[in-house]
Parts: sequence; structure tokens; C-alpha cells
Amino acid sequence: MENAKILKHIIEERRSVFPKDYTDTPIPEHILEEVLNASVLAPNHKKTKPWRFKVFRNEDKQQLGEELQSIYKTITPPQTFLEKKYQDIGFKISKANIVISIVCEFSGLVPDWEEIAATAMAVQNMYLTCTANRVGCYWSSPALVNHLENSLKIEENQKCLGLFYMGSLT
Repeated sequence: MENAKILKHIIEERRSVFPKDYTDTPIPEHILEEVLNASVLAPNHKKTKPWRFKVFRNEDKQQLGEELQSIYKTITPPQTFLEKKYQDIGFKISKANIVISIVCEFSGLVPDWEEIAATAMAVQNMYLTCTANRVGCYWSSPALVNHLENSLKIEENQKCLGLFYMGSLT
């Protein structure tokens, strides 16, 4: 019964916490490992394990932010371009301690929606593990991620579903 109470508490506490509320304290490596290990425990039909995660930190994270800003500038018509949005893209990436790309790989063995659902369940496990460790996080799925094929090396049977931002709260 105690485990059920703990689980219920963690589920109730799970929230999206945005980068503006993160501190500069680095997330310990063991917590990142715990988050990633929890993700792969998600149920998935025919054991396809469709999730593909890439961790961005330090210079890689900065390059990702610059690339997203460049994509925004390239694909946005001048009349709808917003300098604040452009700056916010870089700010969110820079404030996050870790950014993880969320990619779904379609096996062809099960319907695509099952692969997406399994990937979403893996991300929910990440959310819950972050919550249990008092790490702020949120899943962002801006249209910009559809233009990351080259940097993420997205294959024909894959789709980027978004970015998972993580940051310390203390």
C-alpha cells in the first residue's frame, strides 16, 4: 500500500516546469541516467522500443538552440517573424541544463499510433522520474522540430515528436 501512495503522490505532483524557472545547478549524471533508464521501461507492442533519444548538453545544446533559431528565421515570413519568439527559442535552450530530442521510429510491425503511444509512455516515465527527483521538465513540440532531420539524422521511418527540457529547481 505504501508504494501506491508514493506513486499517487508523484503522479499528482507531475507538472510541466518551464526553463524560466530552472536554476543554474547542473543535473547530476546519475539522475539523467535514472530518467533515461525509466524511459525504456515503457510498454511497447512487439517489443519494438520505438523511442530514440539524443541528449544535448553544453556546446551541443547551444548549437541546437542556434539551429532552432536559424530554422525559425528561415521558415518564418518577414511579416510574421517575431524577434521575441526568436530570442525565446535561444533563451529556453540556454536555461535548460539538458535537452533531449524525442524521436519515434516506426517499425512497420505495429500501427504507427502504437509506436507514438509507446514513445509518449516513455516520456511520461521520464516526467515521473524527474518529478520524483525534483527536477523540472517539459515536453515541447514546436513545428520547428520537423526541420531537424539533418542534425538529428532522422531516417525515413522516423519522426521527431519534440524536445524534452530538463533543469534543476534548487
